[in-house]
Amino acid sequence: MTKDTRGYAGCLLAAGGAATALLAWAPLARISIDGGVGQRHRDLSVLYVDLPLVALGGALLPLALWAAGLRWLRRPWLAAAAAMAGLALGVWGLTSWWTPYMQPEFVH
Repeated sequence: MTKDTRGYAGCLLAAGGAATALLAWAPLARISIDGGVGQRHRDLSVLYVDLPLVALGGALLPLALWAAGLRWLRRPWLAAAAAMAGLALGVWGLTSWWTPYMQPEFVH
């Protein structure tokens, strides 16, 4: 694998990581954007605070693991596997940690 090819692979991993993180985050953020029932709990800060942070984290995590994997493991396929595993763990952590406001359910 040439250096140019490694650079393209890193960019592809970063773009795929950002897209994956955003696609996993978007359904959770929907209630904050549309406000839920009666639009009482609308919080548009998820668009200008959380959205860029999720995209940046989704792009940087696999890219950092790809670069570290290439440096330490010296095998591109192992570095790609480490980047994908790190992205999967990162998305899992994002979806389990980040929870938007949920309206409490009333018990009768």
